[in-house]
Formats: sequence, structure tokens, C-alpha cells
Amino acid sequence: MSQTPIDKPFTLAGRTYQSRLLVGTGKYKDLEETRVAIEASGAEIVTVAVRRTNIGQNPSEPNLLDVISPDKYTILPNTAGCYNAEEAVRTCRLARELLDGHNLVKLEVLADQKTLFPNVVETIKAAEQLVKDGFDVMVYTSDDPIIARQLAEIGCIAVMPLAGLIGSGMGICNPWNLRIILEEAKVPVLVDAGVGTASDATIAMELGCEAVLMNTAIAHAQNPVMMAEAMKHAIVAGRLAYLAGRMPRKLYASASSPLDGLIR
Repeated sequence: MSQTPIDKPFTLAGRTYQSRLLVGTGKYKDLEETRVAIEASGAEIVTVAVRRTNIGQNPSEPNLLDVISPDKYTILPNTAGCYNAEEAVRTCRLARELLDGHNLVKLEVLADQKTLFPNVVETIKAAEQLVKDGFDVMVYTSDDPIIARQLAEIGCIAVMPLAGLIGSGMGICNPWNLRIILEEAKVPVLVDAGVGTASDATIAMELGCEAVLMNTAIAHAQNPVMMAEAMKHAIVAGRLAYLAGRMPRKLYASASSPLDGLIR
């Protein structure tokens, strides 16, 4: 009888999570669809773009936290829409004020609106300041292993290399760089951006990533709630396959049944 492999817990900032799927809250048709899809995903960590979403800074508008309760989910404020370190640091400080001293943040500093590729120079500058300020920084970055190493050395608690451009759905475009990052990692590595469907999430987990963060792949699916559930299972399947260890690739065929004792 097969046994489930022993896995180490997924831990961030001293807290352990059962789900290795992190989800965003943008691009859904309304707050109700947001709520139902996130619930179907099984995610425990939900990221929120502070500059684009009301989490209390606009009292007259619907508050996302009314449907995504901090009592049920870990809210991960992010700095989406920031293009320099100063904006990103200011956004994180606002989030900490709005969330009663909450220190866990996702840092992203973008280079331009066309690619939404990270500006690594400004990202490093912001990361250094935020770590000094006592934030637990999860950081969106390029798939450059050297930059990932530097961000971990600065004190970021997780590095989040892109697998493809944000919102592109192109999947894991450079698995080789991800493998180098994972080989050197001293902190959790999470794929952030590029996932388009369940198989992409599974591949990321099979590579050895601790978790995957996604938004568009779920929100822009024809049926977001169904896709959210598919992603939940994809993450579990990919993690189990990673732990189990895949068979080696072979150039030629190998019979499934032994040839010894073959009836002639």
C-alpha cells in the first residue's frame, strides 16, 4: 500500500499554510465572483493591489475585505502599479497602517506598462528599505538567479520569479533558470506570473517551487470558479509528483512487464 511522502510545511513569516496556492483579487467581474472563486481555490493567502483596490482607504466605496475577510485569509498587500522604490515603500507603509500593523507584503516594482517586467534596480532599493522598516518582504523578480540570490541576502523572506509576463498565460517560459534559482535557494521560491492553465501550475510545483501565485489564469478563464478548483488540484498533484520523484527519461522503449520467465 502506497504512502503519502513526508513533506516539509510551507511556512512564511513564521506561519504555516496547508495550501501552496496563492491567489489575487483583480480582474473578476464583481466581488461575489471574487469571493466564490477564491473559496473554490482553497487558497489561504490572498494578495491585494493596494493602489487599485479599496481595503478601507475609501470608506464610501465597497471594501474588498468585506468578502475576503482577514479572519479567514492572510491578506498579502502588494505594490502593483508602482514604478519606483519610493512609490513601493510608501504603498507598503499605507497597507501596514490600513491592516493594523500587518508586516507581510508582496513587493513588485515594474519597469514599464507594456511588459510589466520587474525593474530589478528599483526592486532591490525598495527591498532594502522595507527590510530595514521591519516588513516581511515577498518579492516579485526576474528569473535571473543572481538577482534572486541578492534579494534573499538582503533579507526578503521569499523570492517570486516570473515564469512568463504578468497576465500573459504563456506558462513556464524558462524552466532552466528556475531550476538554478531553486538549487541555490535559501528562502522559499514561488512562481509569480505567467501561469495560464492547470498544467502550468503543476510544472512549477514539479520543478520544486514551494508555491505558485496567480490571478489572471483564474479570473480570465471562461469559468473562473471551475478553474480555481482545477488549480487547487494541480498544485497538489505537482507537489506530490515532485516528492515522489519522476522516472528517468530514456531514449528507447522499456517493457513494462519483465521478460524473465516469459511463456514460449
